[in-house]
Amino acid sequence: MTRLLSALALFTVLFSSCGPKLSPLTQRLVDDQNWSQDELKRIQFYLSEDLVLTRELRNGNSEIRNGQVKIVDGREVEQLVFKRNTPGVFVFSPKTQRMAVSFESNDDNFLVFGPNPKAGNRYVIMAADWNRRNGSVTYAGKKWTVNSSDAYASLMIPLKRLRSSDVNGKVIGGRKLK
Repeated sequence: MTRLLSALALFTVLFSSCGPKLSPLTQRLVDDQNWSQDELKRIQFYLSEDLVLTRELRNGNSEIRNGQVKIVDGREVEQLVFKRNTPGVFVFSPKTQRMAVSFESNDDNFLVFGPNPKAGNRYVIMAADWNRRNGSVTYAGKKWTVNSSDAYASLMIPLKRLRSSDVNGKVIGGRKLK
């Protein structure tokens, strides 16, 4: 039994470490690489942490497709939950230093990310009207609320740094007498 548990633990460690190493997308990285929109469309993006969008349902409008319906303080609300490491793709750039990223098959359903100096210029969720408790975003043509605890949800990318590109040089093999 212990042998089976040890094998299972080793299997879990080996395969959990096989995933891509994710690094935060920063403005410096974007500037250094000078990616075109076509190149950005070939990069797989991921969310750094869970992100929850909430909106209040009014006038009996309770058709729910992608989210959940909850009762909060006597109000009926819909929530969309984007789990940590949810994959997304670049759709377009609404303006400089902004990226619209879609986490669904419909390109019209996207969130906008941009660099935040308070977060080391990482590309974080962009919302309007931030206050101490929340901000406002548009998703799928509807207004949603984002909790301020999700303000630093950022884009991550698989980034493999090669040491050989960091240093120019060669290995000297040596020389022997003839």
